[in-house]
Amino acid sequence: MSFPDLTPASTVSAIILPATGSEADVATSLAINFYGSDNAFLSGAAAQVAYTYKRLGGDVLDIEITAENVYNNYEEAVLEYSYILNLHQARNSLGSALGGETGSFGHTGEISGTVSVSTKYPKFIFDYAFRVADKFSTEAGFGGTTPIYSASFTTVEDQQDYDLQAIVSQSAAAGGVPFEGIDRTKRIKIRQVYFVTPEQMWRFYGYYGGLNVTGDMSTYGQYADDSTFQVIPVWQNKMQAIQYEDHLYTRTSHYSYELIDNNLRIFPIPDQTSPDFFWFKFSVEDNSAYATGSYDSGVNGINNVNNMPMENLPFSSINSIGQQWIRRFSLALSKETLGQVRGKFGNKVPIPGDSVQLNASELLTQAKEEQNTLREELNKQLDEMLYSRLAEVDKGMIDNTNAIVAGAPLKIFVG
Repeated sequence: MSFPDLTPASTVSAIILPATGSEADVATSLAINFYGSDNAFLSGAAAQVAYTYKRLGGDVLDIEITAENVYNNYEEAVLEYSYILNLHQARNSLGSALGGETGSFGHTGEISGTVSVSTKYPKFIFDYAFRVADKFSTEAGFGGTTPIYSASFTTVEDQQDYDLQAIVSQSAAAGGVPFEGIDRTKRIKIRQVYFVTPEQMWRFYGYYGGLNVTGDMSTYGQYADDSTFQVIPVWQNKMQAIQYEDHLYTRTSHYSYELIDNNLRIFPIPDQTSPDFFWFKFSVEDNSAYATGSYDSGVNGINNVNNMPMENLPFSSINSIGQQWIRRFSLALSKETLGQVRGKFGNKVPIPGDSVQLNASELLTQAKEEQNTLREELNKQLDEMLYSRLAEVDKGMIDNTNAIVAGAPLKIFVG
């Protein structure tokens, strides 16, 4: 009995990467599909199939992945590039963006409700430094935005102790004072205690003078004959004013005090000769770092990179440098996909009379190394392009140019 000849139904693998891709099939094959409506992306994804086919030797040995795998790897490469670039831009501009308008984001990274800043050049406003300095200036007594209130109390003969927290709370409850709307449950911070002396204005403006200029100005206005006068800088007048005020509050005040837990104790004990009123300045303590108010209208805005209005980079804004990085990264991802597929077959695939040795582990190792190398390469280049780094480079160019110019001989004019 003779055996029939068996003809195999197919002599090729059921899944093989084609030599070329199709733009028409890209959008429907994408898992995330952020760039599915971008014609330039569709062309790039289709061309990536031929690039992968040639680089992995598809015309010599079958590549057991599909064109759809390549399309998705290409989009993942673009998204990875966008992710790294957005992190870099966030490092450049977060300080100036804090408190700004946020956006709403979809699961693919698309933004709505505001303008994406991914491709915008930031206007540096140094808002972070200003907000930090704002608190310091308040504590130093040179401005700030924390409201400072003034209150007073009537001294009582032979009464040495006064509860300033209670005085403020009672006045706020009674109304008719600038601080009547404060939260009376919060602790106040006493910033200054003083009483007014009638000699204050005379001591500051009279006797020796000391404002604006010295010399003949008091006689001739801003004119002088052969005498010499000096223009005094404004900071010196400010310093003089502080010194005069400190002198009045300490040396000539005749009173001292101690303040413990907002309880004021006056020395000496008030009597009939004591001033009728003592004044004190205070602010309301707010331990919350997330205060609200007209100045802090931005506290509900950007607070970190997590809500900066950044979406994935438009594919059309990625230049040839970025597109080459994307091709290489997409190829590494396709190697990883191919390694995962071949790894499921085991080390060898039997064929008639022999077996084929697969290189799954080598592909996976190469893919991971290439991806890490590409990320490190891109991050290194971006670190050199931080705005702070560019400023250092510009400074170096200016310094070097000045050094060259300083060494150039200058011509001597001969009339």
